[in-house]
Amino acid sequence: MKLIKNILGTLLIAISTVLFSCDSFLDEVPDNRTQIDNAEKIAELLTKAYPEASYTTFIEPRTDNADDKGASARELRVNTEMYFWRDVDDPDSDFPTNYWNESYKAIAQANHALAAIEELGGGSDLNYLKGEALLARAYAHFMLVNIWGKTYNPATAASDLGIPYVTEPEDIVIKDYKRNSVKEVYDMIEADLTAGLPLVTNRYNVPKFHFTINAANAFASRFYTYKGDWQKVIEHSSIVLENNAASVLRDWGGDYQNLTYSETTVRYSAIEDPSNLLLVSGGSLFGRFFASARYQLSSDLRADLFDNNTNPIDNKGWAYRVFGNDLFLNIPKYDEYFRVTNAAANIGFAFTTYVLLSTDEVLLNRAEAYAMLGQDDNALQDMNTFLSIKTRQYDAGTDILSLDDIKSYYATDNGVYSPFYDIPEAQLPIIHGIAEFRRREFHNEGLRWFDIRRYNMEVIHRDFFDNEFVLTKEDNRKQLQIPADAIAFGLQPNPR
Repeated sequence: MKLIKNILGTLLIAISTVLFSCDSFLDEVPDNRTQIDNAEKIAELLTKAYPEASYTTFIEPRTDNADDKGASARELRVNTEMYFWRDVDDPDSDFPTNYWNESYKAIAQANHALAAIEELGGGSDLNYLKGEALLARAYAHFMLVNIWGKTYNPATAASDLGIPYVTEPEDIVIKDYKRNSVKEVYDMIEADLTAGLPLVTNRYNVPKFHFTINAANAFASRFYTYKGDWQKVIEHSSIVLENNAASVLRDWGGDYQNLTYSETTVRYSAIEDPSNLLLVSGGSLFGRFFASARYQLSSDLRADLFDNNTNPIDNKGWAYRVFGNDLFLNIPKYDEYFRVTNAAANIGFAFTTYVLLSTDEVLLNRAEAYAMLGQDDNALQDMNTFLSIKTRQYDAGTDILSLDDIKSYYATDNGVYSPFYDIPEAQLPIIHGIAEFRRREFHNEGLRWFDIRRYNMEVIHRDFFDNEFVLTKEDNRKQLQIPADAIAFGLQPNPR
């Protein structure tokens, strides 16, 4: 049966679009009549099981990593609306609704792959595909619930609104969906994650666009960080990092120092960079406007984040290279590929490659887990490893920080961080330091927003005239509004 429309509105139209766009064997929507009858066809199906869209474009401007550069800068609607935490409903690329649709498309692909594997009887030859499908389905739901659902809190998760968790292929014209609770979503993510992890392999032509063993464990590291299961964070992070974490981090203090702007842009999302664990290319114009948009990296914010005095090592600066002038300050991370559909008219589609998971995040997750378990020496070791790669002209003989150094430099007030769990006072400066490391390393990648949510932090934005706008700790706008089409078909909207 062809898919037409369901309770998620545009979701199924989106699903049919991507399925019709596949190779000839996918000329019809995969259902009981479509012959997806071997591993090669299932593998092809799974190439579309990752959200081919950006969340960075609408998440980063919501954070304290964005500032108003003034009226001379380029005004872009998604960038402006997100800076002021407004609800928008625009299906164009780089807007929230597009990411919602693309995520459910990816979930549909994973579900069809799983159904095909079951129809073929499963078996060891298909296990790696089953593992990838389960991990892809878990990842897409995880991102959805952490954008549109409440932050995970075990005390309230059973009643907090999450998102629909879809586990079956669409096989009827109209199917009713409801929003699962955050607890239900997290439980189902964990079930898919733990079932998929033992099955994934590295047997791909281009592994970094798939859930390999390292990518799967990196996702597990993030999932358990958000859930606060610190021992599992350490377990999965250590699989990725093995015994030589420094060798697989992004080498801002080394190779990157000698690259041009264009070379840095290409290198950042390159499959050759050992720090990149999972990549995706999605329809996006972000590669064109991330430097010029009004609410991005201002000169004042650059000073706050990247000036020499913001590195905890005396007389040393961060190795991150900020390019451009006041209106175009940026760290080049986004490489655009333009797919030409009409050469004469120069018409086509813009795609940008995004890093979804990296070793740098995994290391900082593990450092945080060590700190939360009171293993301060291990946390300190990971923090020093991180600084050794991210500090300009780092000297291993003189620049290793002590625990007292960290606690002195990153001393902070109680109440800045207020997650569902208690952060011991002795560990608070360590957690603050790790959060600040993460804030810089993933600047303009969106991860800061998820830290703001899970740490339950306040955000203050100011416009160019110094008017102040506040997103409080418990502000309902921390959950983006459900797309209008989904609400129209019966999904409960987020409170405002």
